[in-house]
Amino acid sequence: MKVCLDCRQDKPLQEFPRASRRKDGRGSYCRECMRARSKASYRVRQGKAGKVVREPVLVPEGYKWCRDCEQAKPLEDFCRNRNEPRGRAQYCKVCHNARSRETRERLYGGGREYHLQRRYGIGQVDVDRMLAAQDGKCAVCGKADPEHVDHDHKTGTVRGLLCFNCNQALGNVRDSLRVLRGLIAYLDPEADRPSGIEGRLSVLVRAAKPLPDMAWAKPRTA
Repeated sequence: MKVCLDCRQDKPLQEFPRASRRKDGRGSYCRECMRARSKASYRVRQGKAGKVVREPVLVPEGYKWCRDCEQAKPLEDFCRNRNEPRGRAQYCKVCHNARSRETRERLYGGGREYHLQRRYGIGQVDVDRMLAAQDGKCAVCGKADPEHVDHDHKTGTVRGLLCFNCNQALGNVRDSLRVLRGLIAYLDPEADRPSGIEGRLSVLVRAAKPLPDMAWAKPRTA
């Protein structure tokens, strides 16, 4: 047993942190008092640095305090985060999304620019150049005002702008020329080709017209 110098209570040695320089191998203060001392010291240091220390807020079991909206909400309202002690983010999902939107707007000028740079390594200026090079039309079907950036899923290289249907079609067949040739043969039974499966696969797909100056197309780095 040992007496804590702070609370003056007689407690088992296990209640005291280890201290190799002490004769009994234990510190002078129990663990509970040591935690209180550490918190007090932290507040003093932060105060000298001009920072404000938030006091912990007591919330019911299964709830968490959001620092932004200052409300106690169920744990399900917080995103998972393994780096946090309780496995949940510091801010509720509503506040987290608001912070994300503000960050994208401040750093990238909007969600569209953020998406283009992160996903394809290009910006809206590059998309406008692509659209002008394609005469404002889809690179496959020629529909006006294509909005979807098409890229090679293996290399990450941007290939052009497609409408929703053409972009979806390429995604459905996973850019497979074999499947596309089979579809053309299926839709055009009168096409000139040898008989059998090899004949159905021998129908060539019309390639999109190459765009000039493709130096802006950057493969993904990660």
